[in-house]
Amino acid sequence: MLTAQKKETKVAAGTGKLLLILAAAVGALAPTASRAQAGPPFLTNDPGTPGNANWEINLGSAQTIERGLASYQVPQIDLNFGLGDRVQLTYEIPYIVETTADGARESGWSNAYPGIKWRFLDQGDDGWQMSAFPQMETGASLVAQQRGIAAPGPRFLLPVEAARKIGPVDLDIEAGYYFPKHGASERIIGLVVGHSFTDRLELDGELYDDRAAGAPPRYTLLDIGGRYKLSRSFIALFMAGRSVSGTGDGQPEFNGYVGIQILLSHYGRSLGSEP
Repeated sequence: MLTAQKKETKVAAGTGKLLLILAAAVGALAPTASRAQAGPPFLTNDPGTPGNANWEINLGSAQTIERGLASYQVPQIDLNFGLGDRVQLTYEIPYIVETTADGARESGWSNAYPGIKWRFLDQGDDGWQMSAFPQMETGASLVAQQRGIAAPGPRFLLPVEAARKIGPVDLDIEAGYYFPKHGASERIIGLVVGHSFTDRLELDGELYDDRAAGAPPRYTLLDIGGRYKLSRSFIALFMAGRSVSGTGDGQPEFNGYVGIQILLSHYGRSLGSEP
């Protein structure tokens, strides 16, 4: 009989193989169009920034469902503003609605994530791009903490992102570490592989691993998603996935995201900016 640790190792290895198969299939199907990228609807971020005086606004609904509990971020607000060509100011905050199997319901604003991204390496479209994206998970009200829709905070998150095009496949990697004021430390690792099949459609696969020291969360998520360009300024975002190693209580977790990305230029005075 396999121990839980061995089972988790086998699942992680199988997940890695699935992602490699996805990358190979993606690369074989179509010629390269524009660059695929991480960021919403995915958990993994990338080194991209909106460009000077441009806004990238992501408004979405994110769902997390496991046995006996459903959590919805409606909306999930992600605001990004470009300072120069390599710096991005960010503010993220979700409104949480949680329901349980016995009918209980809690809702309210959760922790916010202000941050700043700096792309310190940019070798162009065919080379490496790398960034640092420090963010602060803010504290939350005592009421939100008692309801279970927010963490005490504050916590400092320091991730590094890297991206490169490898043939027809775009690769995005993120690794980061939470430095908590209270509680357990936590690290995140994300990988996104994808391809732009046309000027409008991009499809990607993501493997995201989140581990805290001696406490939840502890899970690995495998998902598939993409973007569809509705117009120059509006892009549809979508993602669906499932945990492959269980959550903190050992139950599988289903994740989803649907939303819209709005691109603005000239300090938000006009539509149609592209990062």
